Amino acid sequence: MSTASFGRLGHLLRGLGLTLVALLALQLLGLLTAANWSDDTYRQLFLERLVTQSPMALVGLLLVLFGLRLDLPNEGRTPLRWLVGLLAIALAGAMVVAVPITISSDRALSDQADQQLSSRTGQLAMAKSQLASPQGVDQFVQQAEQSGQLPADATPELKRKLVRQVLERQLKQADQQLQQQKQARDLGANQRRFGGTGTAMVLAIGFALIALVALA
Repeated sequence: MSTASFGRLGHLLRGLGLTLVALLALQLLGLLTAANWSDDTYRQLFLERLVTQSPMALVGLLLVLFGLRLDLPNEGRTPLRWLVGLLAIALAGAMVVAVPITISSDRALSDQADQQLSSRTGQLAMAKSQLASPQGVDQFVQQAEQSGQLPADATPELKRKLVRQVLERQLKQADQQLQQQKQARDLGANQRRFGGTGTAMVLAIGFALIALVALA
């Protein structure tokens, strides 16, 4: 490949790389225009956007370095290399800051989910204990009679049987929903742990390496 071709390819790579970095800046600018750092939801959204979109900037900075290598192989620290190095340092620092914040946010979300599940579990256990108690079943029968949900000419035993069948079906559905919520909680916790905190740590290392190469 001729020197002119290398030059054109270098220009192309630099342009693509800077475009990817600009896309990250635009993504974050859209959130910064409505900044509300006192809101936990906003902080979580900003960090999630920062971590999930930063790989695009990582690839962009790499493309810029490759383009410089092809176009200006013997040049030292050009202004563009300084720009790449400073951007990489800034993004690496942002990833380092994001790690403890994502861990704290993950803990808060997990605690909130645990409290909700604990409350649902307690309610379900109370309903099961009432179903196991004759007095509890009689209370449900009275409520069903008052709301007209039972045949007026049914015997007391039949009424108890009908109420018990309905309650057992409802409890089974509630138990299935509870298990689904637990699975969703565990899935969300793993996603935040590996997709958020783990990704931020890896990106911090990647940006640090790019900064070292750019400023070497």
